[in-house]
Amino acid sequence: MEAIFHERQEGSLCAQHCLNNLLQGEYFSPVELSSIAQQLDEEERIRMAEGGLSSEEYRTFLQQPSGNMDDSGFFSIQVISNALKVWGLELILFNSPEYQRLGIDPINERSFICNYKEHWFTVRKLGKQWFNLNSLLTGPELISDTYLALFLAQLQQEGYSIFVVKGDLPDCEADQLLQMIRVQQMQRPKLIGEDTLQSKDQRVQKADLEQALDVSQPFDGTGMLDEDEENFQKALALSRQEIDMEDEEADLRRAIRLSSQQAGLSEPCTLKTPHSAATNQPESLTSEELRRRRQAYFDKQQQLHQQCQNQQSHDVPTTSSNTLGTDPGGDMSEEDMLQAAMNMSLETVRNSLNTEEKK
Repeated sequence: MEAIFHERQEGSLCAQHCLNNLLQGEYFSPVELSSIAQQLDEEERIRMAEGGLSSEEYRTFLQQPSGNMDDSGFFSIQVISNALKVWGLELILFNSPEYQRLGIDPINERSFICNYKEHWFTVRKLGKQWFNLNSLLTGPELISDTYLALFLAQLQQEGYSIFVVKGDLPDCEADQLLQMIRVQQMQRPKLIGEDTLQSKDQRVQKADLEQALDVSQPFDGTGMLDEDEENFQKALALSRQEIDMEDEEADLRRAIRLSSQQAGLSEPCTLKTPHSAATNQPESLTSEELRRRRQAYFDKQQQLHQQCQNQQSHDVPTTSSNTLGTDPGGDMSEEDMLQAAMNMSLETVRNSLNTEEKK
């Protein structure tokens, strides 16, 4: 259907598109139609002036805007009718009772002009087939012979005014071509607004798809974490913190047991250090019970090392007293206690090694 001339809607120039689609060519422009409208306005002014230039009707007429055109590009039925007279064509109201009484089958006509709320469009027969040449469509719409009467009846029901175009239309290439062949339309044209909206929806869907693909990529740290990812990271950090606390507690207990065992095996000290009750208790002790027993152990351990220091003052390095000089009282943190226990173990090992070397 490329041979069919079809002007698509621009602004409010539907009257121009309607005429050119009917005549199958660029026969009229907005300037030419405006000239016809101005001529009609002048003829109406002259008729109104016959009643007197000072009459109320005449002054009211001059104050009113033109009824044949406006700034948007709309033109009245009078403008369209006068434009067709140049081609020897006239319009008859299809909806009128007079025409309906003639009982003419629409399929025997050649073309129709339809109007509803200042919108004009053409339905024309080209060759042996009918086409809806509405400028609001993306292209010509094929109408079957059996559907033509229903189509016009539907327009009437929706409030359209329908005009039959009487006279011989100018020859056109599409009419000559379609006299020899018949066309089939696999896909009906859409309204221009629907076509634009569909393209926009496709762009939006494409953008959403690309965004979804971006989100599915591994997180690279350059963007903001979403709420689920942020909650996951918080839970992971909390879990790691709990694991670290448990590891630290276990390390402290192992250090205490090691210190207790090494202190008991140290030869310079004849006193055997009994195992602390804390080391023989199951791991289910509360943190408060563990702290009290740990404190008691440190107090006892300090007394034992003080006795050892008195016996081996010539062998013990001066750093030993400094190491144990810190009060392991209740104000010491667990980290300080762990460090003190480790230092204590190392000091006992050093003393044992020195004694072995002297032997």
